[in-house]
Amino acid sequence: MARLFAGRLHYAWVVVAVMFVVILASVGVRATPGVLIVPLQQAFGWNAAVISGAVSLNILLFGLVGPFAAGLIQVIGLKRTVLCSMALLVVGSGLSAFVAEIWQLYLTWGVLVGLGSGAGMVGLATAIANRWFVRRRGLVVGLLTASNASGQLVFLPLLASLVVSHSWHIVPLVVAGVILALIPVVVLMLPESPASIGLGPFGSAGVLGPPARSGVAEPPPRSGNPFGIAIAGLLRGVRSVDFWLLFISFAVCGFSTNGLVATHLIPFCIDHGIAAVSAAGLLAAMGVFDLFGTTISGYLTDRYDSRILLFWYYGLRGLSLVVLPFTNFDVVSLTIFAAFYGLDWVATVPPTVTLTNEVFGKQDAPVIVSWIVAGHQIGGALAALGAGETRYLAGSYVPAFLASGVACLMAALLVLRIARGDRQGRKAVAVAAE
Repeated sequence: MARLFAGRLHYAWVVVAVMFVVILASVGVRATPGVLIVPLQQAFGWNAAVISGAVSLNILLFGLVGPFAAGLIQVIGLKRTVLCSMALLVVGSGLSAFVAEIWQLYLTWGVLVGLGSGAGMVGLATAIANRWFVRRRGLVVGLLTASNASGQLVFLPLLASLVVSHSWHIVPLVVAGVILALIPVVVLMLPESPASIGLGPFGSAGVLGPPARSGVAEPPPRSGNPFGIAIAGLLRGVRSVDFWLLFISFAVCGFSTNGLVATHLIPFCIDHGIAAVSAAGLLAAMGVFDLFGTTISGYLTDRYDSRILLFWYYGLRGLSLVVLPFTNFDVVSLTIFAAFYGLDWVATVPPTVTLTNEVFGKQDAPVIVSWIVAGHQIGGALAALGAGETRYLAGSYVPAFLASGVACLMAALLVLRIARGDRQGRKAVAVAAE
């Protein structure tokens, strides 16, 4: 297939297209509980706090498995890691169609789907960008990140319609079938690296040919085990102030996106008399806008100071969250919120990855950025659980949205302190190391 594209398109872009679709579908599986909270309440009498606990566990494992998945990529390879992830998603989502007890919901959606979707995290996008590209890395991370977030949103109207027209049981079976259908695509179209098909990364001088004669050597697997590689990356990161600034700010990102809005916006809209399918359509619109917003963010990250971009992303997001509860929740206000928030959904990822590359270097960046993303998921887990508890105890989601908005405004100030030392020197060292 690489030969078919020779002279027309570098195969690196085919890899990006394949992984875009896989990540889109994989993360869509993880986000499915957003349309199941109310149906599960009605079917089993479980309250929002109990169901949110399973979602919170899902989000937490989704983040914590990322560093180990990044280490696994270095030991067993990219393709095998992705296939293992997809197998867990098929098993977890398929079995969830038959849950009857709350512990079964925690096991399927909480544990199996959480672990399986973790391999589609930002560490994977970083590994693909660093392995397959010399130029356009920011754009690639933006594209793959956009699929990561959009997958949580674009499937929701269809899934919500299935709940209304059939029952909630059909939803997990549909998403499991989608992942199962994509496994042959990964087997056939995802090479391990450019060198394995006789290419250099995009932007290098590598030419197509047999690997042994192409002048591009296949990198050997990294020694050690995934656990050791992940822990070594964590130990290096925690000694850096920049790591903690990136970790905390990205935790706020998760607190305000997949933990709060992706999980609880539909129930929040239902509280205001808006139908579940319409609310899911609102999230789907955010997913479409996110596709453009995060891709544009990747383009901007290749050209402008990542800290300044992050300042504006977090600041504007915080303002929108503070304002939303005081709107009329009519078509105009919700449409404006969907467009604005969608453009900013995970626009934070490309500049965050770029700063991680600058501070820690290309080799360690996939593991370290995965630990930073673990912070994102910890923040998301806290928001998913906390917003559910807030709704149960206070009868309203308003305090949760206000708290998230204030946290974003604080993060906007924190990001200005990242890599404030010899930034040009760090960047020069990173470029020289490549």
